[in-house]
Amino acid sequence: MALMPNTDPTTMQANHFLSVECLDAAVTAAHCAAGILQAHAVNHTDLVIDHKARNDLVSQADRDAEQAIIEVLHTRTPDIGIIAEESGGTRGEHATWYIDPLDGTTNFLSGIPHYAVSIALIGHAGCVLDSGHALVQDTPLIGVIYDPSRQELFSALHGIGTWLNGRRVQCSAVRSLADAVLATGFPFRDFSFEQQYMPALHEAIATTRGVRRMGSAALDLAWTACGRYDGYWEMGLSPWDVAAGTLLVRAAGGVCEDIHHRQPWPIGGDVYAANAHIATALDTLIATHL
Repeated sequence: MALMPNTDPTTMQANHFLSVECLDAAVTAAHCAAGILQAHAVNHTDLVIDHKARNDLVSQADRDAEQAIIEVLHTRTPDIGIIAEESGGTRGEHATWYIDPLDGTTNFLSGIPHYAVSIALIGHAGCVLDSGHALVQDTPLIGVIYDPSRQELFSALHGIGTWLNGRRVQCSAVRSLADAVLATGFPFRDFSFEQQYMPALHEAIATTRGVRRMGSAALDLAWTACGRYDGYWEMGLSPWDVAAGTLLVRAAGGVCEDIHHRQPWPIGGDVYAANAHIATALDTLIATHL
C-alpha cells in the first residue's frame, strides 16, 4: 500500500510514501526506543522526574526514547511530519507520525512492567493510496505498539490487518456486554469529565463480566485488537496515546471511534473500542451518561 499526495503525476511520483517502508521504519524506531527504556528501567528509581501537570509525569527515559524514535523516522521518512508527546512537532502536509515514546509512564516509574512504545502514521484528507483511493478524512494508516516487558510487537496496516509478533490477530467474538471483559482508564489528570465517566463505570461493573484498569491506553487498545479484552473506553487522553491503537483495533475487525462521534479518529482523546458485535452496545452504555 502506498500513500501519495493528491497532486500532478510528477509530484506524486517524487513524493510517494511506501507504507511497507514506513512500517519497517516504525518497527525499527520502536525497538530502538524500547532498548533505551529497558536500560533505564534497571535503575528507574534514580530517574529525575518532572511534573508537566498533576499526575502527568515525564522522565529522562521518555525524552531519550522519543529522541531515538525521531532520529529514525527523520532519517527514514524525511517528508513526513512528526508530532511527539514530549517535544511537540509539526503536522506534515500529507501525513504525520504520532509518537508516544512511553505510554504508561507511571507504571514504568513504579517498576510495574506494563508500558509500551506507540507509533502511528496518520494520512491526511486528500492523500491518494496506491489503489487510487483518495482519503476523504484523516485516517490512521500504520500502527506499531511494542511492549518491551513481554517482547510483544503489535503492528497494523490500514485495510490489510493486524499482527502480534508476525501472527495475524482479530478482535474477540464475544456477542454481548454481559459476557464481555472491558478495559478502561480512570480520570487521572483531567477530572472535568468525572461526573460523566463514573456512572458509565458503575454500569459497566454491574453489567459485564469484569472491568480492568492496567494503566496503558496503547496496550488496552492492542489487547482489544488481539481479543484479550472485548472492549475498552477512556476519556481525557492525548492523540499519541490512541493513534496506533485505533488502527490496530480497526484492522483487526473491530470498531474504534471518538466517543462523541465528532472526529474521524479519536484525536480528542475520548475513545471507545470493541469487537464489532458489542461496539454499539458499549457506545450506547457510554453515551447514556454523557
